[in-house]
Amino acid sequence: MPYWAVVDSSSRPHPFLERVLVRNYKSIAACDVWLKPLNFFVGPNGSGKSNFLDAINFVADALSTSLDHALRIRGGINDVRRRSHGRPNHFAIRLEFNLEDGTAGHYAFEIGATAGGGFEVREEQCAVRRAALDHAFFKVKRGEVQESSFGSRPAYSSDRLYLVRLSGEPEFRNLFDALTRMSFYNFNPGAIRDMQPADQGQLLRKDGSNVASVFSQIHDKTSVIDYLGAIVPGIENIVVRHLGGKETLEFAQRIESDGKPLHFLANSMSDGTLRVLAILVAIFQSEKGFLGNVTLTGLEEPEIALHPGAAGILFEVLRDASELRQVLVTSHSPDLLDNDQIDPHSLFAVEFREGASAIAPVDQVGIRAVRESLYTPGELLRLNQLVPDRESLQQTRKTIQEDLFHF
Repeated sequence: MPYWAVVDSSSRPHPFLERVLVRNYKSIAACDVWLKPLNFFVGPNGSGKSNFLDAINFVADALSTSLDHALRIRGGINDVRRRSHGRPNHFAIRLEFNLEDGTAGHYAFEIGATAGGGFEVREEQCAVRRAALDHAFFKVKRGEVQESSFGSRPAYSSDRLYLVRLSGEPEFRNLFDALTRMSFYNFNPGAIRDMQPADQGQLLRKDGSNVASVFSQIHDKTSVIDYLGAIVPGIENIVVRHLGGKETLEFAQRIESDGKPLHFLANSMSDGTLRVLAILVAIFQSEKGFLGNVTLTGLEEPEIALHPGAAGILFEVLRDASELRQVLVTSHSPDLLDNDQIDPHSLFAVEFREGASAIAPVDQVGIRAVRESLYTPGELLRLNQLVPDRESLQQTRKTIQEDLFHF
């Protein structure tokens, strides 16, 4: 009997993605991460923090566009599968999830390289359970549907994910929607600053280039403006301006305490201001849009170009955002982590060692230091004492082969 058919997940709240396993994806040889509502992946540049977020983002891209497109925008499968002396010809990802309607389960696949730079789905499986006796599943391997909970089986193609074929079926629709509503961001202030063609404003682009359209659709603009005003002194209002068939944002900012606010278009604002605005728009977007709520937001180094004194407010923004949706943050900023409200179990240390990225919870010494208020995570980072737990890393090496496709 599949493990998920007998697990009762309704007795306590869970984050959307509870567990993520990755093997041979870019710099990651193997990782097994249990997530919280708010998560910080901490490590130096080049350690592999972004690759972990991108592995999850790959799932969203492969389902919302196509597997071929998700690989091509990353340079093809040869740039996605891990580079090493004994280079593997495949990579695999497993997500264990909990949906708002009480559905729990897992989704996993392995993609292999073929001759001439091609690829194939070597294995794919999915299991969803809404109640003890209400579940659906499928298992695809080597070009054949081996097991399924349904009678008629849609045609299978080895260059496409089977979940896409089943996305219209009621048993899998909510999962498909939830996985394709994960959003990941690495904002480009130049793209935010430029005049932008208007769109429907339903989902913020990865670089923030349609921020004006998305801001216009946000119901709670006041919260966005208030948070931005707390970080950037003098900001009092933001409005969308249409100019020559395109649009941009106009900021009302009080420069002198006794003077009237001055008005500036986005092309006059600093990189830090535009990045913070994009973070806030990413957090407050799509609360009632036709796409439904964003299930997970991944942010790459949100503290960039931000004054260290504003890091505490940024942490409050991220914490509040995690009450709306799951949040994953990469960072190497001690200022952002200088907060005694951070759950030490939400900290994941990332190192590049022995030719691969090591990703694991912070070791027990670090957890105890934070829990007992001896140090903040930021202070430990300054002391180079936020390190992966070695026991967790060893356990992952032993169990990932079995756990990736455990059914």
